[in-house]
Amino acid sequence: MASKKKQMLKLSVEKEMTIYTAAEMKTKLVDALAHGAEIEMDLSQVPEIDTAGLQLLIAAKRECMAHGGDLKLTGHSPAVLEVLDMCGMIQHFGDPVVISSQAN
Repeated sequence: MASKKKQMLKLSVEKEMTIYTAAEMKTKLVDALAHGAEIEMDLSQVPEIDTAGLQLLIAAKRECMAHGGDLKLTGHSPAVLEVLDMCGMIQHFGDPVVISSQAN
């Protein structure tokens, strides 16, 4: 029996991921999960992220994996990199992270 390849759904986040936007973003992620368990999320335009945003990413990763897929993060903005690094979560997501030399 041939296994069916899961379709990758690409999402782009273009605003802050904070307690003020978490409920709206959760709704979009739940919607995305209904269409497939493979999600690629571009975070290059995220100007701010707090622990509510980080919790949302952790929950989305867990849900994708529970459905046999994965959440892949791309284009990590400086704000996202800072929070992931500060919380020791870069390896949890397992995505390649590029840190610009201009960050110093």
